[in-house]
Amino acid sequence: MVVVHGVSSPGVVPLASSSSSSSSSTRFTTGFNGGLRTSSVSFLLKKQTLSRKIFAGNPSRDFDSPSLAVAASDKVLVPGGGPTDGSSLVTDQLEAPNSSSEDSQLDMLDPNAQTMDKNETVGEENHASASASALSTEDDDDDNGAHSEEARVPLNEKVIIKEKEAKPRVIPPPGEGKRIYEIDPMLRSYREHLDYRYGQYRRLREEINKYEGGLEAFSRGYEKLGFQRSDTGITYREWAPGAKSASLIGDFNNWNPNADVMAQKEFGVWEIFLPDNADGSPAIPHGSRVKIRMDTPSGIKDSIPAWIKFSVQAPGEIPYNGIYYDPPEEEKYVFKNPQPRRPKSLRIYESHIGMSSTEPIINTYANFRDDVLPRIKRLGYNAVQIMAIQEHSYYASFGYHVTNFFAPSSRFGTPEDLKSLIDRAHELGLLVLMDIVHSHASKNTLDGLNMFDGTDAHYFHSGARGNHWMWDSRLFNYGSWEVLRFLLSNARWWLEEYKFDGFRFDGVTSMMYTHHGLGVGFTGNYNEYFGYATDVDAVVYLMLVNDMIHGLYPEAVTIGEDVSGMPTFCIPVQDGGVGFDYRLHMAIADKWIEIFKTRDEDWKMGDIIHTLTNRRWLENCIAYAESHDQALVGDKTIAFWLMDKDMYDFMALDRPTTPLIDRGIALHKMIRLITMGLGGEGYLNFMGNEFGHPEWIDFPRGDQRLPDGSVIPGNNFSYDKCRRRFDLGDANYLRYRGMQEFDQAMQHLEEEYAFMTSEHQYISRKDEGDRMIVFERGNLVFVFNFHWSNSYFDYRIGSAKSGKYKIVLDSDDPLFGGFSRLDHDAEFFTSDGWYDGRPCSFMVYAPSRTAVVYALVEDKDDENEKAYDIVQPIGDEDGA
Repeated sequence: MVVVHGVSSPGVVPLASSSSSSSSSTRFTTGFNGGLRTSSVSFLLKKQTLSRKIFAGNPSRDFDSPSLAVAASDKVLVPGGGPTDGSSLVTDQLEAPNSSSEDSQLDMLDPNAQTMDKNETVGEENHASASASALSTEDDDDDNGAHSEEARVPLNEKVIIKEKEAKPRVIPPPGEGKRIYEIDPMLRSYREHLDYRYGQYRRLREEINKYEGGLEAFSRGYEKLGFQRSDTGITYREWAPGAKSASLIGDFNNWNPNADVMAQKEFGVWEIFLPDNADGSPAIPHGSRVKIRMDTPSGIKDSIPAWIKFSVQAPGEIPYNGIYYDPPEEEKYVFKNPQPRRPKSLRIYESHIGMSSTEPIINTYANFRDDVLPRIKRLGYNAVQIMAIQEHSYYASFGYHVTNFFAPSSRFGTPEDLKSLIDRAHELGLLVLMDIVHSHASKNTLDGLNMFDGTDAHYFHSGARGNHWMWDSRLFNYGSWEVLRFLLSNARWWLEEYKFDGFRFDGVTSMMYTHHGLGVGFTGNYNEYFGYATDVDAVVYLMLVNDMIHGLYPEAVTIGEDVSGMPTFCIPVQDGGVGFDYRLHMAIADKWIEIFKTRDEDWKMGDIIHTLTNRRWLENCIAYAESHDQALVGDKTIAFWLMDKDMYDFMALDRPTTPLIDRGIALHKMIRLITMGLGGEGYLNFMGNEFGHPEWIDFPRGDQRLPDGSVIPGNNFSYDKCRRRFDLGDANYLRYRGMQEFDQAMQHLEEEYAFMTSEHQYISRKDEGDRMIVFERGNLVFVFNFHWSNSYFDYRIGSAKSGKYKIVLDSDDPLFGGFSRLDHDAEFFTSDGWYDGRPCSFMVYAPSRTAVVYALVEDKDDENEKAYDIVQPIGDEDGA
């Protein structure tokens, strides 16, 4: 447990042992605030010594940013047909071009990038003649730019990144929104709904231009609301239209509600200015606790400021405390490494900071930075998606019941620690994606947004519409002007302040429909998407946030968690779409679980193929066989579905195996490879599942007594199953190691051949009798034999290109826990003549329950190499 300036954060492990002089020393300061003498307690310790020097130089608030808007491609691709319900516009025989070219992405980090004239604007009005918003204030702050980031610098070097003049950042004007009808002619029957939706979006853009000076300015609400430090003092503003009176309280004024009474301004905003003390120090010391006290229709209440940047839980207390966070310059983290360019294909390692330790503790940002990020890099992933970043008072919510939207979770460390983690990831060439929650919020009233100003309809819909009965949480009112400001600014805050490279938006299906996707089986019929059940306000918000993100941060990635299959979801906003880069292909994981409940003899190859390829034309998907959802208590991971209790006793290499273990390990590898090979344009894996992590995730919890008197037993607040046993995957005496090596080889194979984003995809065979699946993607030929006992000699497979082929990945390799039934030095030559719809073919040996990938040999220097031969086995660097 680390003491953070008098506040203990449970489970946070010290980075280094601290001496008595640097541990919990309480700092008292005295000064004057409007004639009131105050004493305050600081709740942030000075930095403990790290193994690497990570704080250097003065921070810069100017971010290098693009000055040119990237126009949508003019290329129009119209599908040649498809099922009448439009649910499967990518078919077995589809050779689908990638909708976005890497060359079309503007490199936001190129110091030689063309810049616009400072007087030129695109899509945003320079100034609004009138202001009808909560931010119509007199003391405007300067724009925050973006970091000017030069070359990468090792963490042990001290560097100062000099400030540069901020380049103008622009968001393209709304387009016509009509291209969706060219991409999918079936949408023309729903033109009234779609044109209305786009009209609402255009109207909002126009009003934001008129009253706010444009979406770029509108999305910088964090520069006005909340705490703002200036040369002369601190201004605090809060939007609370339901409050009758308000005052700022905290350690700085001994929690005296009469000391700093706030004034009510226009549009429900409360404001106070606290001048600096006589010695020039701020009236509110960095690290001290703050709250706003309001007289509301529901009575007197103390709340954490809605725009708070940090909050902590004091020892022995349940509600969190807001912390005034403004560290001195020498303690602010300075980014040293440029953000990587967005890769053509994403290979995402889904992770959770707290449970990323092998020990039963809450892990820290620093430990994740030093221990887990290098592992992710070695495994071959190019992006890390981090869950539970936004502060959430209930740990077991997995981060989905957010209480403080602008505050990184203090369980894992400080904001500077998080910045250090992200900077290190960038040094390793990894994108860092944040699992952002804008679909709902915690119902907490003491430390969250619920009933913030004493009214039910402040940030949320009132009544039943504002409550998610299954999630027990509040639902935002996306038609509210100030809610739009709050959420748009929140998304931008994480990109701007912490340099996240994009987001995975949680619960988007729940947002887009008033029924929240509950009790609804989406069949692909377009009436399900464009009717009265659609929450147009929510969809328009998603269009706005994608517009803002892609306009200001062209390299940023947005992924939407949508199970409904909403058409236009991943089409640019200017073309009439919702604007996401990717949709999570959630149906795949559900299909695998459905299959696991049947006998091997009942597995249908065509059913597997249909689920993997059933995605919309020109809309990219992130495929996954399992995510954190399947690992939670009450569900099972793939490994546990396949091997069950045998995993406890038969995973050691010095002990005999069982048929269940052999089957499970073989299918675990095949399922992951075919999901990556056919399921989408990107791939995701939850940490630990790459090696078949045993058991499930169970957060520490006590017994829960229900209203009817029944009790749901807890786990005695144990962390035993809230961790990741990476040591199992690294142990060369356990069978987990082979599954981990296979996943690593799979990632490196994709890195070398880029098959997930290849324009060429063709499924030549799905044989229900032989249980064989053969398909091409790029220059690779994938051969899967799902038969439980039959192996096939001289099995002919079709290929698009003639020549010599080699084995580049073999799930039966002993390195991967296989039985070594294939000769990796063998060469495979094609013969002309049509076979399975392909112009040529070659003969292979297809052992039972194996997946083998063949590559066309185009470079003689590569003839005798396998992709996984050159991969350093994970753990070998440490002697594992």
